[in-house]
Amino acid sequence: MTSIRQSLHHKSNDERPPFSPGELQEWTGQITANPYRNYLYSYPHKTAYREFAVPISLEELWRDEPAESFFLYMHIPFCGARCGFCNLFTLPDKRANVHAEYVDALERQAKQWAAFTSHKPYARFAIGGGTPSLLAPAQLNRLFGIAADIMGVDLAATSISVETSPETLTEEKLSILKEHTVDRVSMGIQSFVAAESAAIYRPQDPDVVYRALELLGKYDFPILNLDLIYGLPGQTVESWLYSLNQALLHEPEEIFIYPLYTREHTIVKPGDLLRQTDIRHECYQAAGQLLAEHGYRQYSMRRFAKENAGTAKDILNYSCQEEGMVGLGCGARSYTRNVHYASRYGVSRKATESIIADYVAAERYDTADYGIVLSLAEQKRRFILKAILHSEGLTVADYSRRFGSTLWEDHPELGLLVQSGFATDEEGILRLTPGGLGYSDSIGDWFISGEIREQMEGFILP
Repeated sequence: MTSIRQSLHHKSNDERPPFSPGELQEWTGQITANPYRNYLYSYPHKTAYREFAVPISLEELWRDEPAESFFLYMHIPFCGARCGFCNLFTLPDKRANVHAEYVDALERQAKQWAAFTSHKPYARFAIGGGTPSLLAPAQLNRLFGIAADIMGVDLAATSISVETSPETLTEEKLSILKEHTVDRVSMGIQSFVAAESAAIYRPQDPDVVYRALELLGKYDFPILNLDLIYGLPGQTVESWLYSLNQALLHEPEEIFIYPLYTREHTIVKPGDLLRQTDIRHECYQAAGQLLAEHGYRQYSMRRFAKENAGTAKDILNYSCQEEGMVGLGCGARSYTRNVHYASRYGVSRKATESIIADYVAAERYDTADYGIVLSLAEQKRRFILKAILHSEGLTVADYSRRFGSTLWEDHPELGLLVQSGFATDEEGILRLTPGGLGYSDSIGDWFISGEIREQMEGFILP
């Protein structure tokens, strides 16, 4: 791959450069050999973050943020239990007093941040985790008060999403979501097969899942999203399609399908899957066909939704580039055009407890001291990745307007996507084909810069 990139310096011009059959074959082989390299739901990856030499004033940072509208995200880093595949920032802790102290800290943080971010309207508001629905009703209700009364979110005119789990749903909690005009409820199911859930250390009774789905149906939220995972230990294509069909019986507006990733610092280790054939790509292809037959459109490698899925609210436009992301809570990330920042990242119980304890004990939250400052080159890569890994694709003219240079001059290697058939370049839009979307995780990993990759590889997990 390096030799291909180096040769591009001799080919750059205003048009897409041609690649030799040998170059194309080498690159395509590397992309298809391992479709599941790295899930880049954001760029740069969180493992590229480091401590800033000098803390950055949030007042100055947000004053100059050019995004026309903002996205408010609240992170609730608590779960009933940590699933075996999970490397998110979350802590298995059901204690109500711990949750209350955490929401107290989140409110203190909001009161300080509101002064920096109230000059732009919010288009979206999401509560994630962790498991936000693990909170007691009073604490869950407080989050909406913090958003509306402190951060200035107009709940009636903002797209609102909340993550849940089957065992935590009650009528009282769902009534709170309904009262505050939540548009989208997302529930992680992962599998309807008890043995597959057990294999990833997820204590989940299918009957509890069915009861939660029945309860959700009574509230008729505009968008119900269900999350499922393929490639689980012991799973077959047939059992995967069984879970998918069970989800379809409840007619969710959205379905997210995730390939299983295993990492050394999670309970389920990479070696646990070496004893079985990797069926993930086969599962992905089978799911795509089944979902299309049921009227779902594919928007990314993971997201499938009905064409008419949406809210009746008149929502402000918000860029798919996800700038202007205001992340409240320990573990939340915030994105401005030039700076991404967050609290420190950990997975082990000891590290996560320590990071949360520091957050709860803090009195001031008005500086960023951990994250990454994006160079112009990394801003360009982010802009490209956030567009091409979704079905809408990258409008080449938008890139030129944003950066004052041409896409093909800056990144002629993207021509490999078109020549390989993984993307099309039509009517000024670079867009992955359905086949290309299936290789999003290897294409995204390929496009990581050398500098960011070095940072990621040098990250030491506490």
